[in-house]
Amino acid sequence: MKTKSIIYVIVAGVLWGTSGIFVHYLAPYGFTSLQMTATRAAVSFLGILGYVLIAKRELLRIKFGELPLLLGIGASLFGTGGCYFLSMQMTSVSTAVVLMYMAPIYVLIFSVLFFGEKLTKGKLVSVVLMLTGCCFVSGIVGGLKFDATGILLGFASGISYGAYNILTKIAMRRGMAPVSVTLYAFAAMTAISLFVSEPARYAESVIREPVATIPLLLALGVCTFIVPYFLYTLAMKELPAGTVSSLGIVEPMSATLFSVALFGETLDVFSALGIALIIFAVFLLGRSEEA
Repeated sequence: MKTKSIIYVIVAGVLWGTSGIFVHYLAPYGFTSLQMTATRAAVSFLGILGYVLIAKRELLRIKFGELPLLLGIGASLFGTGGCYFLSMQMTSVSTAVVLMYMAPIYVLIFSVLFFGEKLTKGKLVSVVLMLTGCCFVSGIVGGLKFDATGILLGFASGISYGAYNILTKIAMRRGMAPVSVTLYAFAAMTAISLFVSEPARYAESVIREPVATIPLLLALGVCTFIVPYFLYTLAMKELPAGTVSSLGIVEPMSATLFSVALFGETLDVFSALGIALIIFAVFLLGRSEEA
């Protein structure tokens, strides 16, 4: 079962890595980063809500005392995506990626402090290798573009991502159904993101080119949110929060490979080395988890 959960997280990371593809094709139509974040949340919420209403209405039932936790998960999801995209705009893609993927460090520290998880040598080495690989893949070796606000937002995205992992782990330990957690977290994220994403301008962009934009917007929600976050939440039931967060770092590697294959970007020696380090780290962490 743990092997299957590890595969779930890796597949989720690969799907998250497709985000750049959708951004590449949607940005020319005038969609902002916050509007794309709102799209991912709204499409995901409506998709899962439809599934629950048709197949498992009992999953709509939650306890009143669980609402603050679910709201926290939704807010952390919004903080992850919103701060990440804004940091990318203010600094650079490489800076934002590396700051975002400091999250495994936060998660491991919180997991050791609050969940009593063991910080084994294998896990520690894996995280170091992953972060090193992420630096190479993102191009940070070539230099950072400094912007105080952008860097703070980058750290905020990593902390938000870590908070999502911790809060979801708490929800799983309380016996909450993964689908229910995902549904209500997306509902909270949708409400927050729609409030700050200028819905009127968003509607104008869709109305101008509905045939071209609607399929892309729907696919953005399904491929980069519904499927990966559901798999990620399932994996949380079997794997420690630190392990799940660390495995999720395959996203920047996937994003780099997609950019090379689809958009003709050059894969230099540092990127190739980073990919190799991340693959080895994932293998090492998987072996550590199976032991």
